Amino acid sequence: MLQGGASLQFSMVPMNLLTPGSAADYIDTGSWAEKAIKEARRVGTVHVTGSTKADHYARIPAQAELELTPGAAYVHMTSNNTIEGTQWNVLPDAGSVPLVSDASSDIFSRPIDIARHGLIYAGAQKNLGPAGVTLVIIREDLLARSADTLHTMLNYSTHVKNDSLYNTPNTFGIYLLGLTMKWLRSQGGLSGIHVINERKAATLYAEIDRTGFYRGTSQKDSRSRMNVTFRLPSEDLEKAFVREAAASGFDGLKGHRLVGGDAGIHL
Repeated sequence: MLQGGASLQFSMVPMNLLTPGSAADYIDTGSWAEKAIKEARRVGTVHVTGSTKADHYARIPAQAELELTPGAAYVHMTSNNTIEGTQWNVLPDAGSVPLVSDASSDIFSRPIDIARHGLIYAGAQKNLGPAGVTLVIIREDLLARSADTLHTMLNYSTHVKNDSLYNTPNTFGIYLLGLTMKWLRSQGGLSGIHVINERKAATLYAEIDRTGFYRGTSQKDSRSRMNVTFRLPSEDLEKAFVREAAASGFDGLKGHRLVGGDAGIHL
C-alpha cells in the first residue's frame, strides 16, 4: 500500500525493474500509456512495441501487432483506458517476460489472472476506495532488481520489508478500502461484480447501438466495461446532454479534462 497514485508508479516501475543495459516494452493504447512511456524514458531505453494512436486509440492492438523485444525487462500495458473507453479483454502474451499492468481503472471489477503478471499497480480511487492509496502487487523474485542505490522511498524492497509501514500510511484511506473489500465480497466477490458490470455495460452499449443517434467512440471488440464513451451528432447537442444530465443529478459526464473536455460523453 503506497501513495502517489499510478502517476508515481510510472516512474517507480522503470526505476526498479529497468536494469542497466536492458530495455522495456510499452504498449501504447491511450493517454495514460503515453504518460507512462514518457516517465520510463527518463530512466532508460523504451520500445513502443505496439500502438493504436493512428486509430485515435479506438481499439486495443491484436497480439499479432505487438513487436515484442526478446529479453525485455518487462512489457507494460494499461488494462483499461478511461479517456478512450477501451479495455483489454484478453491479456497480451508476453512469454517469459514479466507483464506489468496499470490496472488503476478496472482492478477488482473482474477476476485478474495474477499468475500472468510480474507487477500490477493501481490507484485506489476508481474501484478500491478514496484517492490517496496506491496498491502494488509485485512478484517476489522481481524485488532483486531494485538497486540499493535507489532513494529509499522509491525502492519497492523498502515497502515490502516494512509491510507498507516505512512511513505513515494513508490510514483512513486504507480503512475505507477495507470496507470496500467487504462490500465486494457481499456482491459475490470479483466474479459477482464482474457479472454486474457486464450487465450494466451491455445495457448502455445496447442503447447506443440501437438509436443511431449516439455514436460509440471505441471499436466493439475493445469496448470498456468501466468507461462507456460516445458522441452525439453535434457539439451543441453534447452540451445540451451534459447540461440536462447535470440537472437530473448526473454530473461530470463531459469528456476528460486532459483532452480539453471534448472527448464526448463518459459514463
